[in-house]
Amino acid sequence: MLKIFCFGEILWDVFATHKKIGGAPLNVALRLQSLKNKVSIISSVGKDIEGEELINFIKEHNVNVDFIQINEKYKTGNVQVTLDKFGSATYDIQYPSSWDFIEFNNELVNSIETSDAFIFGSLITRNKVSKETLYHLIKSSKYSIFDVNLRAPHYTKDILIDLLHKSDFVKFNDDELLEISNFLGSRLKSIEKNIEFIAEKTNTSHICVTRGSNGAILYYNKKFYSNSGYSVSVKDTVGAGDSFLATLINFLLKKEPPQKAIDIACAMGALVAKNEGANPKITQEEIFNLMKTSY
Repeated sequence: MLKIFCFGEILWDVFATHKKIGGAPLNVALRLQSLKNKVSIISSVGKDIEGEELINFIKEHNVNVDFIQINEKYKTGNVQVTLDKFGSATYDIQYPSSWDFIEFNNELVNSIETSDAFIFGSLITRNKVSKETLYHLIKSSKYSIFDVNLRAPHYTKDILIDLLHKSDFVKFNDDELLEISNFLGSRLKSIEKNIEFIAEKTNTSHICVTRGSNGAILYYNKKFYSNSGYSVSVKDTVGAGDSFLATLINFLLKKEPPQKAIDIACAMGALVAKNEGANPKITQEEIFNLMKTSY
């Protein structure tokens, strides 16, 4: 069992007809917990009904809520989600929200020092308070995992590059990889060459790039592993990348072979996209059946 902390936004994804609990760090935390790990979420909610409902939901799913702060000034976060005809999502993210104001304290440092991994994204750096707390906590982490999550206009080139240098593992999608490679001066075209370019520039030995329905590429200790994806009927893509990351990290940190880890992670991501919402229940049997029928 791994001890893992996820840091960042917890919020409500608001669709045209309904709303669902989300936020990339929370989605990752929930999936990691479902894979039988000890997971805590570090975030902030407003002193409101939506915040109460979020905390109760997280408790019910056995993720530790001791590090969720209550902010009396700012409301619990909301994101307006729009799906296109292919199920791909675009986001309008409320600012400011309570999770922009996660306060630093020494109890967080003591807990993270004893954890196996510390996972965070780029969105949380859009406000100074949460960004400075993140920077404090990275110093105490033995294995920092950066889930690049570019949501314009909520990021800057300088912060992204700084976080790359501070991270042990980085996950991009293919568009994010090319954008950040360009920031760093690359004019290379292939995913593999840009991965190697970023690894050398930032001294990061573990990098993964997701490619939507085309699977993913993993660079792990100077070796490449890949999966070309699994064919499913997509309902919506919200949270698919988060569950992919959680599953990949789960198996890599439990010392499973990297190829096995990326294969199962791609199957998990595909099954999440097949279902509605970011956190559908996925069984081992469903994963096994999808992988079996794809070979």
